[in-house]
Amino acid sequence: MSDIRDKLISLKNYMDTKIIGQQDLVKKLLITMLADGHALVEGAPGLAKTKAIKTLSECIAAKYNRIQFTPDLLPSDITGSEIYVAQKGEFEFRQGPIFANLVLADEINRAPAKVQSALLEAMAERQVSIGGKRYLLPELFMVMATQNPIEHEGTYNLPEAQLDRFLMYIKIDQPDAAAEKKILQLVRGEVKGGDTAKFQPLKIEDVLAARREVLNMHMSEQVEEYLVQLVVATRNPQHYDKKLAGQVLFGASPRATIALDRCAKINAWLEGRDFVTPEDIHAVVYDVLRHRIILTFEAQAEGFTTDDVITNLIKTVPLP
Repeated sequence: MSDIRDKLISLKNYMDTKIIGQQDLVKKLLITMLADGHALVEGAPGLAKTKAIKTLSECIAAKYNRIQFTPDLLPSDITGSEIYVAQKGEFEFRQGPIFANLVLADEINRAPAKVQSALLEAMAERQVSIGGKRYLLPELFMVMATQNPIEHEGTYNLPEAQLDRFLMYIKIDQPDAAAEKKILQLVRGEVKGGDTAKFQPLKIEDVLAARREVLNMHMSEQVEEYLVQLVVATRNPQHYDKKLAGQVLFGASPRATIALDRCAKINAWLEGRDFVTPEDIHAVVYDVLRHRIILTFEAQAEGFTTDDVITNLIKTVPLP
């Protein structure tokens, strides 16, 4: 393994000791970061979503900001604004919390449309526009947004255009009893000050170098064709599974193909391989596609989910 890959795997192993019972979340956050994307994480309160992104920032010596989304939030509260400086007799731009390497957008669905559109520009264009000027965001820039699946009072559904800007839509669940016990022991140790484990933070240049290295991962033509067929099947699922006829309104866009390609390569890279297998595609396909498939009203009324569509397509689309 290369030195860069060894460093990233060590980072993953260290985070697994700090974020107990959420190994999948840790891995998917690393994949998102290495793919230069953004992640939407859905899970009940108390599942270490905030701690995960904060721990990641500490392990990379990156600037971290948290934005708590509320219904009264304004776009300028995120992007920053121009402030009149009397001493200079002119307006001066003061950066908002979006100017960081890792940004936690906590409970993003509580913010109104104007705020979400301001965040969308930052996520998609890696810049903010204030007073007719553009201000570029850092080269290492990732937004991890969270949603609470339990409480929906006073929330605003994210528009499809913004959902599509998220590389991954990660769903997390409660830990099992064994993980719960480890969490209890870990917190007890931290409260007593007995936590002596240290991790030498990576440099931002290490992450950027890892991004470049991942681009060299090999994907055979057969695996590439399988990847494309999976995405295309979301647009015409009835051709693969007749039970899906009339249940999918819109399938995934070409952006999904690009995202699935990058995420599968990074998954293989983190597993220590130099080539991509169908298992690498399966490891990330739910997170990449679940928010890019729109079901018909009838399918939703029957309790059908996009994960059900993906499961059926994995079973029916022939492997290479």
